[in-house]
This record gives sequence, C-alpha cells and structure tokens, in this order.
Amino acid sequence: MQIKTPICDFGQAAKSFELKSTNSEIIKLNDVKGKNGTLVMFICNHCPYVKAVIKDIVEDCKNLEKLGIKAVAISANDPVNFPADSFENMIKFTKEHQFNFPYLFDETQKVAKSYDAVCTPDFFGYNNNLELQYRGRIRELENLKPVRAGDSDLFNAMKQIAETGKGPEEQVPSLGCGIKWLDS
Repeated sequence: MQIKTPICDFGQAAKSFELKSTNSEIIKLNDVKGKNGTLVMFICNHCPYVKAVIKDIVEDCKNLEKLGIKAVAISANDPVNFPADSFENMIKFTKEHQFNFPYLFDETQKVAKSYDAVCTPDFFGYNNNLELQYRGRIRELENLKPVRAGDSDLFNAMKQIAETGKGPEEQVPSLGCGIKWLDS
C-alpha cells in the first residue's frame, strides 16, 4: 500500500539514537551530524520505491557530503515477516549499492516511532542545529522509474539547507511502502 509522508514540521529537533550498523558498529546521532546539515533516511531492502531510487540516494549522499552534509539510513521493518529486510540482507544491500553512509538496524522500531517515520523511503533533512527543514521526496517517480530532470528535490533542498539553514517552503511528499511494524 502506497503511503505519503506528512508535511514538514519545520524546526522539530532530530531524535537521538544508538543503533547497530551493517559494519557492526554502534552509531549515534552525533556520529552522523554534518557541519552544514544531516540527512536521516528510513529505507529498507525490499521496497520497490527504495529500489527505484537507491542509486539516486547513494549519488545524492556522495554529493551532499561535499557540501558538509552527512547522511544515515535506518531500516525498521519487521525482519521476521519480511526476511528480505533482515540484518544479514541489510549488509548485502549496503555492499551491493556501495553505501557511503551508515545503514542502521532499528530492531525495536523505537527510533522509527520517535521520528514518526511512515514509509520507505522517508527523508528527514536537518540543518546544522539538527532542526527539521525537509520532509519530501527524492525525485518524481513515474511507474516506479525516476524522472531525471536536473538535480533531485532532495539534493536541491539539502543544498539550500547547507547554504541558508532553511529548507524550501514548498515540498512534495515522499511516496513509499508503509513501514512493516512488529506485531504488538
């Protein structure tokens, strides 16, 4: 089922976390805080929306790093009912797509819930004070194919945040598969 992200809650503080990466390191929010901004992404391995834009995500993150923006990806999907999203498959996904940012496993889903993440991909773009400035899409998709017309919405928004500390007023929601929550 396709889900849209809510409108950006400008200024909302980033929530701290401490999660295991696919490199078996414990990563905290401050470890991934960029000089000019921070991008927190909720993704997973199997979602067709993530698969459609994963090359764009990796490319954008490489280019954003040059602007002083660091990125981190978090998977919170239930790996029991969705084995493609297991930690072992996260490691494979990281290598296959040559991630240049940490990929973290939110096994308890507490971090995803604290961020109010709703879908994969769900992008949270923060300024250098870790205040939310972007909650939109990476780029337009047509039939699960990226529409490549210039830089992505995500890149342009994060570049603006790096330069001004503020995100764009107009933001197009990200679309994706709902996060696969654990049975309570």
